[in-house]
Amino acid sequence: MKKILVLFISLLLLSISYGQNREKRNFKIMCYNVENYFDIVDDSLTNDEEFLPTGMRAWNYTKYQKKQANIGKVIAAIGGWDCPALVGLCEIESEKCLVDLTKYSGLKNMRYKYLHHESPDARGVDVALLYQSKMFKPFHNEPIKIVFPQAPKSTTRDILFASGIIPTGDTLHVFVCHFPSRLGGELESEDRRMYVASVVRAKVDSLMAKNCRPNIVIMGDFNDFPCNKSMLEVLKAKPLNDSISSRQLYNLMYKIHAEGKGSNKHLGQWGALDQIIVSGNLLDPTQKMFTIQSDVHFFGPDFLLENDNTFLGKQPFRTYEGMKYHDGFSDHLPIYTDFWY
Repeated sequence: MKKILVLFISLLLLSISYGQNREKRNFKIMCYNVENYFDIVDDSLTNDEEFLPTGMRAWNYTKYQKKQANIGKVIAAIGGWDCPALVGLCEIESEKCLVDLTKYSGLKNMRYKYLHHESPDARGVDVALLYQSKMFKPFHNEPIKIVFPQAPKSTTRDILFASGIIPTGDTLHVFVCHFPSRLGGELESEDRRMYVASVVRAKVDSLMAKNCRPNIVIMGDFNDFPCNKSMLEVLKAKPLNDSISSRQLYNLMYKIHAEGKGSNKHLGQWGALDQIIVSGNLLDPTQKMFTIQSDVHFFGPDFLLENDNTFLGKQPFRTYEGMKYHDGFSDHLPIYTDFWY
């Protein structure tokens, strides 16, 4: 009888231990347009004069250090005890900005590495990807160049594409995007964003042709909303519904935007210009890593907001208000999604 009791207790403890080891773990993906993170070094190949000590904004080392510290503070605040595994960044001027951010800001103890390529953008702003090497092991990364058929000399940001191994042993494909702006008017510039969306969609199709259940994350500032043509019709990023296909893309920010919320405020209206889009395989809870609609958020603590004296309510606490230095963070709020494995 004692032997049976000991065996029973042993099996029970083994079962509890196994259950604890099987507890879900977090893989957080964050995206943030940091609003003009420029260094103070003149780049002769770009129009960065505005953000130099001698420029019209009088951008100097003190302001640069404050900007760097602010970005680090936001990333650390979102992560809490578990820093984000991946951080997509928009409006980064140079590799120097990334070196300083990862080594000399509040992120210095988090040991982030980064992927970055200089793009042909006229102002010199690029996208970048910070990653925790224990959570994401890149084996491929490349800039996807954008050449507009009707205006081949016109320049914009490259798309950053990376593939890496995640803790489950699977491959995760990541796109970091910053689509062309709405400068000159939404409709007048729409064709440029639609073309960039078609380039991303073509790359997605090639991934799906090789693997019927790929793990894909597309994130960034798309300068269009989830319901605009570039996103819904060209990129084909759908709202979540009851029927999920591993071969479709789903926009996790669609519902949030439809509710009148988002990461950016323009003329008193919040909207989701910043988005995280995933392939259907990552929405399947039977897979080794997955997420659900309720796991996507925009991050808006009090320190990232200020009073909107024109349209009431709150608005992002930005670095510049027009040409006046405002000592804030960004004109966008960061967004993030919790994945579980």
